[in-house]
Amino acid sequence: MYLSTLILLCSGLVHAAPHQVPFEASALAKPRKLHGRFLHITDMHPDPFYQPKTSEKTSCHRKKGKKKKNVAGYYGQPYSDCDSPFRLTNLTLDFIEKKWASEIDFVIWTGDNARHDNDRKLPRTPAEIYELNRAVAAKMNSAFTSRGIPVIPSLGELLIFRNNDVWREYLVILIFNILNIPQLIITSEFSSIWKAFIPFPYLQIFQRGAYYAVEVIPDAVAVISLNTMYFYDSNKAVGGCAFKDREDAGNLEFDWLEVQLKGFRARGMQVWLSGHVPPSSGNYFPECYVRYVELALRFQDTIVGHLFGAKASDLEIFEPAKAKNNNDLFDALIADFAAMPKPKDIDYHDYAVINVSPSVVPNPYLPSFRVFSYNITGTASSFKDRKPGHRRGSSKDKRKQCKLDMYRETWKCQLNETWHSDPESPSRSNRLWTPLGYAQYYIPHLEEGNKTHKPSFKLEYVTYPAEALGGKEGFHPVPPKNLPSTLKNRHTAYGLEDMTIGSWVALARRMSNSKKLSALFKKNMYMT
Repeated sequence: MYLSTLILLCSGLVHAAPHQVPFEASALAKPRKLHGRFLHITDMHPDPFYQPKTSEKTSCHRKKGKKKKNVAGYYGQPYSDCDSPFRLTNLTLDFIEKKWASEIDFVIWTGDNARHDNDRKLPRTPAEIYELNRAVAAKMNSAFTSRGIPVIPSLGELLIFRNNDVWREYLVILIFNILNIPQLIITSEFSSIWKAFIPFPYLQIFQRGAYYAVEVIPDAVAVISLNTMYFYDSNKAVGGCAFKDREDAGNLEFDWLEVQLKGFRARGMQVWLSGHVPPSSGNYFPECYVRYVELALRFQDTIVGHLFGAKASDLEIFEPAKAKNNNDLFDALIADFAAMPKPKDIDYHDYAVINVSPSVVPNPYLPSFRVFSYNITGTASSFKDRKPGHRRGSSKDKRKQCKLDMYRETWKCQLNETWHSDPESPSRSNRLWTPLGYAQYYIPHLEEGNKTHKPSFKLEYVTYPAEALGGKEGFHPVPPKNLPSTLKNRHTAYGLEDMTIGSWVALARRMSNSKKLSALFKKNMYMT
């Protein structure tokens, strides 16, 4: 199950910045021609042990499958628990290189480049994880970095281990790194694997915590790659961002992120936040979630968007309205959309939009990726005329709760800085650097691929209205060569003019009022 968009609503959270000096990413040697597009790809999960015609029950590793629908396909097994054969990873990256490498400005790559550790007879090892990541990184380097296209990878769930005691020891070593104990095993290895992607000034901070930033458009747009393993509530080796534990790995990362955002805001830049595990009350420790939401809203005028990977079946909605106990994500989303304030009552300062992209691995659905477009010709937002800020997100209920001992020393009660939001910023108004939309591609008939017949990526849908694809003002959000010869209504049903917060909120409201549109949304979510 994959989620297109998760809308967060929050009020009342904040904290003073630590005394740190932000790094500046080095600019590329010469300016590049901008195309106004970038790739988001996630969860490739290549599996060196994958064998066609084996049983899905063995993770597609051995034993001949008895039923046709449970027999591993040549290019992968859709709607299954199996990972990707290398031929699917290679097919995907070869396709993107051929069709998109000359059309994009940067690549956001949000992790999980090793197989799941779900076969007791073939336990995953550290050496295997490194080797798989090294293989995928080499392919990404060849396809993109060698052309001068920045690639921004993030660590995936490979730091959460289920069946391997050796890896638990490695995880503890990684946490020690954050506390400045000189045992740089994991992060040193990944800094070597990703040396072509991480700007030199950030290598030291990456080796401490596996997070960093890249100025993908120097002095204009940056991407911050977060290590979400320190926020993920399945990671029992961290403290969960507790307010009293200021040396917790998650708190140190948020302190660093706050400084980065302040620095980029002071320079008038826009920032994409990226990572593997999406922020939600179901995924993050409660205190980590509070800190993420607070920063997302406090820097709404600087953060142009949020991009994450991982499975949406792991998600819950923040403060779901009418479907709190409903286990179906689609139903919970529609109920939440329906409960939003009416247009005249809504306060857009209280919203951030989280985009969760589908995976390349056909587990549990179909191989997919997204290509986003953004405004490269619009008018820049004027920081000189901006007001100091919006407000602190305070509320009567919060003030009352924070007088109680059980809440007083929590982040929600200790965060009191002014939020910065601006209706004229790129996240709220279509102008320079505003995200405009995305096109999603998938392989609809993966099971039909064989030695003589390669499966093919097709356009699943776009968020744009049909008229925008014709090249409005000379710009094609999707190059005509990458569109089908005939566009159907289902391809362009969302009709978003842009990806500003207001546009997403309006779409959510339309979905809650239209059975036809919500049915299409459900079809796209579940890839049926």
